[in-house]
Amino acid sequence: MNETRSDLKAELMTEAEGLIDELVAWTADTPAPTLTQIEDIVLKLRQRLSEPRCVAVAVIEAQATVRPVPGPSCPTCGREMHYKDRKANTVESRVGQLPLERGYYYCQPCKSGLFPPG
Repeated sequence: MNETRSDLKAELMTEAEGLIDELVAWTADTPAPTLTQIEDIVLKLRQRLSEPRCVAVAVIEAQATVRPVPGPSCPTCGREMHYKDRKANTVESRVGQLPLERGYYYCQPCKSGLFPPG
């Protein structure tokens, strides 16, 4: 997906506004919450805001996914890797598993593939 900066901001704002609306509704429905209840709802909403799809995937998908010319170098042999097609993959990152669809590159001599971003 090739999104503009304003598209990405709108997507993230929509996610954040939904969580804020949820917090406002909870506040209206909970007239005298304890500190523990407030902490619980804030932590729950904060966790949902930082879920991979909400932030990391949105940012990654907003990057231009145009094939680099020339293709990336093979990490094994250093030769140019060739674009095969788009491929769906789940990438394990520091923020958890991210479902992505990106260009896939392949080195025929090494029989190895690359799924950016690394």
